[in-house]
Amino acid sequence: MIGVGPERTAIIADQVEAFVRNVVVPYEKDPRRDHHNCPTDELVNELREKARAAGVLTPHILADGTHLSQRETAVVLIRSGLSPLGPLSCNTAAPDEGNMYLLGKVGSPALKERFLDPLVNGQARSAFFMTEPAEDGGAGSDPSMMKTTAVLDGNHWVVNGRKAFITGAEGAKVGIVMAKSADGACMFLVDLPDPAIQIERVPNTIDNSMPGGHAVVNIENLRIPADQMLGNSGEGFTYAQVRLSPARLSHCMRWLGACIRAHEIATDYANRRMAFGKVLIDHEGVGFMLAENMIDLKQAELMIDWCAGVLDGGSLGTVESSMTKVAVSEALMRVADRCVQVMGGTGVTDDTIVEQVFREIRAFRIYDGPTEVHKWSLAKKIKRDWKGQHG
Repeated sequence: MIGVGPERTAIIADQVEAFVRNVVVPYEKDPRRDHHNCPTDELVNELREKARAAGVLTPHILADGTHLSQRETAVVLIRSGLSPLGPLSCNTAAPDEGNMYLLGKVGSPALKERFLDPLVNGQARSAFFMTEPAEDGGAGSDPSMMKTTAVLDGNHWVVNGRKAFITGAEGAKVGIVMAKSADGACMFLVDLPDPAIQIERVPNTIDNSMPGGHAVVNIENLRIPADQMLGNSGEGFTYAQVRLSPARLSHCMRWLGACIRAHEIATDYANRRMAFGKVLIDHEGVGFMLAENMIDLKQAELMIDWCAGVLDGGSLGTVESSMTKVAVSEALMRVADRCVQVMGGTGVTDDTIVEQVFREIRAFRIYDGPTEVHKWSLAKKIKRDWKGQHG
């Protein structure tokens, strides 16, 4: 991936940061939230129009369709993450950003025109239908357990199954549905809403930054034209890997931005708040927490840059993205926790975004693969490598 160069990237990133800090941050108290306290589409669309006017809508994909390199994307997405509303406003949020990347890599020209263009233009949200309910014994962190079926019927595929934790399904216009055919896993592009895809419920979750929440859906006799299959039958897991490593990494980018901002807020508090005769930061216990934040934030930034470089080199980066997901999510959890602690009672209120960032990072340690699953996968690689060396 060639990219556009550091100077152009710096300009884009600075524009994004200025927009997020000056325009988006004042919207953090906007009451337009659904009953799960997620931003409504009305709020998102208003912010996207402002981003469009400011020239920072979908900033990681240029007007000619050029996609920034992963390293360049990191510089931009970190800035977009400075507010929980920033990625939504700039159209760099999950799951849309990952879905755009996948369609850009695998989609046919016809599928790109029909499904990708509205996403890039910020006119539609999307959902990625992969995870399945645990009570059904379906696919969670292990996609090989997939129960959702796809059966060819003439020039259509008929899909049946249930999906869980489908981010943004409520209100999405584009869906990528994973199902298993006789050949193996498949991916399909669908227009939403569709009467064959019914939302059973949207559970309340610890996080609330993503419109539509994380739905449980039932898919019953969904008929999909054969030409809406993404790629070839049986190659769905391969395409999933194309999407998952970069999407895993972009989560790290966005939440690093959020934790940078939380650290700024906690630092400001610690330098203003007096206790026991001096400002908080002069108390070693507080100052050391902020110092540890600096270290964790820099380590997270370096891990992201390293993994992005691997992806830019053409590798799928499965191992590297697992390492980065673990390192960054755990480091950012420490950062968010310290920010709450430094701010005391204020830290657990919604007077600032610190408590939301804490909740979002706690969820981040689970989605896109829990820490333990990634460690298990890495341990299996260590064993394979050892066997390869010792016979």
